[in-house]
Amino acid sequence: MIIPHGIYDPVRNRGHINLGLSRDTSQFACDSLLWYWNRIGQQCYGDADSIDGGGSNSAHKYIFKHDADGGDQIGVEIVLPTTPTARKYNPIERRLFPHIGRACTGLLFDTLETVVELMRKATTSTGLKTTVNVIRHIYEAGRNATDEIKRNLKIVYDDLLPKWNYRAIPQSRQ
Repeated sequence: MIIPHGIYDPVRNRGHINLGLSRDTSQFACDSLLWYWNRIGQQCYGDADSIDGGGSNSAHKYIFKHDADGGDQIGVEIVLPTTPTARKYNPIERRLFPHIGRACTGLLFDTLETVVELMRKATTSTGLKTTVNVIRHIYEAGRNATDEIKRNLKIVYDDLLPKWNYRAIPQSRQ
């Protein structure tokens, strides 16, 4: 099983795909973001005070908020828009994913190395380049947020749309 998690940098026109070999969990999405920030994002945007965490499919669930809580591992604020239209208007949906799909169309995923190489070939004439990494951690499925987890979340909810938008702020900045 191969689970892709994509990150798109519109300023540099760069895409990054982390491939998981376990399950599509909130912990995998957070680890993917952490991996990207520590190895690529921080080098390119070291003075950034926040990063857009996108709208992962489970970003509205308490367990995702717990896994992203505080942004402490990343060290910068994680902005998490989860509105139903956030995904529709997210540039990753138009500027990266179609090119990943095109690079892989009609080809057999016979080995992990084949998948990595195909996705790395996703480029465009306008300069899109793609990097790929494999995260080999095994993730536990079915984790649920306990009442204690819900009570102790340090998430800051948006004033206008608290149900849909929130931020995970590192404790060092609270």
